[in-house]
Amino acid sequence: MSAEKIGPGSLVAVVGPSGSGKDTLLRKAMAHFANDPDVVFPQRAITRPAGDAHEDHLALNPLSFEHQRANGAFALDWQAHGLRYGIPAKVDEDIAQGCTIVVNLSRSVIAAARARYANVSAVAITIDAETMRKRLMARGRETQDDIENRIARMDFSPPEGFDHVIDNTGPLETAAACLYAIIEMQGQLARA
Repeated sequence: MSAEKIGPGSLVAVVGPSGSGKDTLLRKAMAHFANDPDVVFPQRAITRPAGDAHEDHLALNPLSFEHQRANGAFALDWQAHGLRYGIPAKVDEDIAQGCTIVVNLSRSVIAAARARYANVSAVAITIDAETMRKRLMARGRETQDDIENRIARMDFSPPEGFDHVIDNTGPLETAAACLYAIIEMQGQLARA
């Protein structure tokens, strides 16, 4: 017999490739919902040094991350691009209390999120290759060759298996308004 899923709150999982504008959209949504205590944007733990201008995260070294993981500190965790990522276990309590949790998640853990929580909305952020190239270059984390190699490996076809797809190629405010509407809808589901 399987365990009961955690609810009545919701998890809004925002997914998309590096350079798609996820962090920018999440910062805008965080500001938009700043006065709503029922919408929570948990801080991720990442095995990346602190001081990243794109995401305020809890910086852990790999040993500390694994220790915390082994002791149940994360509701969800994954590895990507040589880094470890973790979502704090407190989100379980927040979702159980009816909150809407909004988090930058990897598509590799969407199935685990759906198995854990009663209400999950997976949101794919998409972008075209040229816009991604410009954003990655402006970010300055990778060389031109690294960026071109990343873009060559990318699949820019419409993603499948997501509840919502937001095209972030155009005006930022348009994409942000779509994300706000999804978050509001998930909050209404929890209160229904």
